[in-house]
Amino acid sequence: MRALSLLMLLAAPLAAQQPTYPTPATPATPAARNADPDQMVQGTGLPAGWSGRTDRGQAIAGARFAPMAPGYHATTGPAVILWRAADRAAAGFHTLATLHQTKAPAHPEGFGMFVAGNSLDSASQSYIYLLVRGDGAYLIKRRVGTVVTTIADWTVSPAVNKADAAGQSTNKIEIQSTAGKLSFTINGTKVHEMAATTAETAGIVGLRINHNLDVHIEGFALHQL
Repeated sequence: MRALSLLMLLAAPLAAQQPTYPTPATPATPAARNADPDQMVQGTGLPAGWSGRTDRGQAIAGARFAPMAPGYHATTGPAVILWRAADRAAAGFHTLATLHQTKAPAHPEGFGMFVAGNSLDSASQSYIYLLVRGDGAYLIKRRVGTVVTTIADWTVSPAVNKADAAGQSTNKIEIQSTAGKLSFTINGTKVHEMAATTAETAGIVGLRINHNLDVHIEGFALHQL
């Protein structure tokens, strides 16, 4: 029964053909972004122990995040980060989750995980995040306050499972900190590794879901090494 909810979400095709997405090298234009505004949903509050914030100060109630076997289900609205204070990593750690895109968005939107989260509820928020999207690309960035720097720009990789004809995809994401390195793995393939001290990587791990997405999160966990 635990898998039944997820199977029902993934069962019904939403389109008769493969979604047509721009290539990762072609950024969305302002006109395209304006044509895809945040589609606010009626959230019912976050599960016990969870916190969240949106990218541009919109109400977190414009997104829905709730337990759904097996795991959690997120429907956005505005882009959000979601975390539990208990998921704070120190020194070596391994965090992972399997993320299922269950519906095709209007254009590719990223979803994934973050690490090194600190001051997440303040203007000085900081974290490092790994996202995937339906066109088979991944992205790694660091955010400090309002400044976002690119570690690895959108890159198409065979490690990332593309969305199928119904706009659905499944990708297992893992981020690990050990021996002065931070590594990023997608579906068992390491896609990036960078030097990073414990001071740079210590902090909360959590989820990041960009706007207007429907994503199921399974097996989200943090393991200290």
